[in-house]
Amino acid sequence: MFQIDPSYIIQCSEAVACGIAWPIIFTLLVVFIVLTGFAYTTLLERVILARLQQRVGPNRVGPGGFLQPLADAVKLIFKEDIIPDRVDKPVYYLAPVLKAVPVIIIFAVMPFGPDVLLPWYQDGGWVWYQLPLVLADVNVAVLYLLAVTSLATYGMVLAGWSSNNKYAMLGGLRASAQMISYELSMGLAMAVPIMIAGSMSLVDIVEVQRWPWEWIVFQNPLAAGILIVALFAEVSRAPFDLTEAEQELTAGYMTEYSGMKFAMFMMAEYMGMIAVGTIAIMLFFGGYHLFPVDSVPILGPLVVIGKIVAFLVFFIWVRGTLPRIRYDRLMSFGWKILLPLALVSVVWTAIAVILREYSFNLYFGVSVVFFLVVVVGGYAFLNASGEDNESTEEDFYDDPIITGNYRSIGWTILNFVGGLLAIPFAIVEGLISGLEKFGEAAENSDETAIVPTDQGGD
Repeated sequence: MFQIDPSYIIQCSEAVACGIAWPIIFTLLVVFIVLTGFAYTTLLERVILARLQQRVGPNRVGPGGFLQPLADAVKLIFKEDIIPDRVDKPVYYLAPVLKAVPVIIIFAVMPFGPDVLLPWYQDGGWVWYQLPLVLADVNVAVLYLLAVTSLATYGMVLAGWSSNNKYAMLGGLRASAQMISYELSMGLAMAVPIMIAGSMSLVDIVEVQRWPWEWIVFQNPLAAGILIVALFAEVSRAPFDLTEAEQELTAGYMTEYSGMKFAMFMMAEYMGMIAVGTIAIMLFFGGYHLFPVDSVPILGPLVVIGKIVAFLVFFIWVRGTLPRIRYDRLMSFGWKILLPLALVSVVWTAIAVILREYSFNLYFGVSVVFFLVVVVGGYAFLNASGEDNESTEEDFYDDPIITGNYRSIGWTILNFVGGLLAIPFAIVEGLISGLEKFGEAAENSDETAIVPTDQGGD
């Protein structure tokens, strides 16, 4: 491998022209890749779901159905755009934009690889420009992600409110409640990589995961699992797609949208899958590290794209496997199970980070113990819950009050006590009915009484 004289290397941020041109070029390149990825994520989902359900899937437009996304885009462009009469039009138009734009700007802080060197001829000689593969390396990138991901919920809530439709409004309310419930767990799960790396910068978090065994998912798999579940709820993907449950809400918050406005909601959903997959990759799965890419930096974006595709397949597989859960169980799971486990994962990491300063073996041992406690405790809790449900159902079917079968002495005692308690109520009811009849008789006697008349004479 040849060495480059450092005197011929120019930092892009130090050159005025490069500092202006490269962020624009890099942004356009990322947006183009994300939009193209969104189009072919729809095709990927239809193909995988067809394989899971033993169907053919799209195979008509283009070789192997490869041009199906283009056909879908043309169809949506020429589809009639219907706008109901009584919608709040400014908010109605703004809602799809609020849903789609935050998903795109998430990628502003994502590092797609180490710096690359680009040769450039200037001033009669060749120089090398060092170009970063991240648009903005900010030291509060994780806070930026939390802020931006929560903005997309405003698009769903405002779409439901402005549509003047009860089903759309219910979908928007579900979206807000779901976001509040799972955003807390997601924030706590994101705190784990921050504590391990000692920084909120995604570049620093990725750099502490250079080798696969250093990935944070192996240091705290509980936090990684919580983050993935919360990200499913964040983008309203099955089994957490309660905001657009067609069996209950017709189509959810997007019921009154059609044409390209509807397409923007669909675009935001699939781009959201790409975005949250990238978040999980950067925080827990090594980012652009699969093997050392410092020697060949251009492999970094390819590694990220490969991991994103793997996450998309996982998202689609879950949708094709698990049914939609009930709404009350969705909320109960977020508050009663996921949030306490997120707190446990943060405490786990806090203790492990302190112990790591003294001994790595102690750090490893404590991590293993915490992991086993969580797994065994969760298994015992789920089994206990299942036994309680079974016993409740058995008690329900054997309850003599419900079934009417007198199978024990308890039924006799209960009915005897009930009869004694019914006696005073029966007496009071008899007195009331007697008084009512007496009052009715008095009224009838007043009506039939003979009224005296004047008898005059000459």
